[in-house]
Parts: sequence; structure tokens; C-alpha cells
Amino acid sequence: MAKPQTREWRSTLTVWSPADLDAADRGLLREAHEAASKAYAPYSLFQVGGAVRLEDGTVVRGSNQENMAYPSGMCGERVAVFAAGAQHPGAVMRAVAIVSPSPKAIADAFMPCGGCRQVLVEAERRQGQPMRVILQVRDEAVMISESAVNLMPFAFEALGLGGQES
Repeated sequence: MAKPQTREWRSTLTVWSPADLDAADRGLLREAHEAASKAYAPYSLFQVGGAVRLEDGTVVRGSNQENMAYPSGMCGERVAVFAAGAQHPGAVMRAVAIVSPSPKAIADAFMPCGGCRQVLVEAERRQGQPMRVILQVRDEAVMISESAVNLMPFAFEALGLGGQES
């Protein structure tokens, strides 16, 4: 019997004090916090805001929007990424800040859900360059990944989907 192969993936995040971030990242976090203040989260009471910075400096915001007909709602980062794609087709997304002011959020464990990670990875693959992911809970330490792929080990990918045969 042959020995099975092993595949391993390591994710690395850098942890920053908010005061040590550059002005662009601090500004993007402010935009994401403003977006979170517009969240509609009466069921989970877990507000999330997302802000996408495009290559030209434009910022597109989104917040989570819940619905009692679960799972009809949508996560804040997904709203921001989809809005950026709809309003600025073909624009390169340089960074996305994702925040939560919720007392329920755990600073060391705050991360996009699996569906949102897949959306971030596909956006990154579509544009052919990495997208910085900046995460913060309340005003606590900031975690940064230099690529969405870093957050989604073994992301889904398939040939022939979307009408593109390879």
C-alpha cells in the first residue's frame, strides 16, 4: 500500500497597533467602521462593516444586512466587494477593511466567514493581483493579510464554470 501524500497550508497574519498603521490603512478602517454603523443586524446583533479601496483611491463601503428569512441576508464585506464590482467594473481592489464594533466579536478570532473568504479569493484571482485584507474588532489590534488567498486554504476553483472552457 502506497503512503498517502500530505498537503499543508500555513496562514500568516501580521498584528499591528492601530497607531502604527499608515494613514491609508487608518482611513480605510474609519470607512469600514462608518459602514458598520449602518448595518442592519437586529437578529444577530453582530454588526460588520466593509470598505474596499480601489486602485484610484476610491472607497466603496458595505455593511451586513440581515433578513428574518435567513439566509437571505448578506455579510458586510461581501456587500462592499459586490458593490465595488458593480459600481466600478474592472477596477483593481487594492485592500478591504473588515470591522466589527460588536461586543460579541472576539478580537483574536475575527475573520470573514467561509463564503466571504471565497468571494475575496475570487475577486483577487479575477483581478490578477493580491488584495490586502485588514481586520479589526472595535478599536483593538489590527490583523493584516497581504492576500485573500492566505485566508482561504484550498479555495474552490474549477475549470469550465462561468462559460469559460479551458
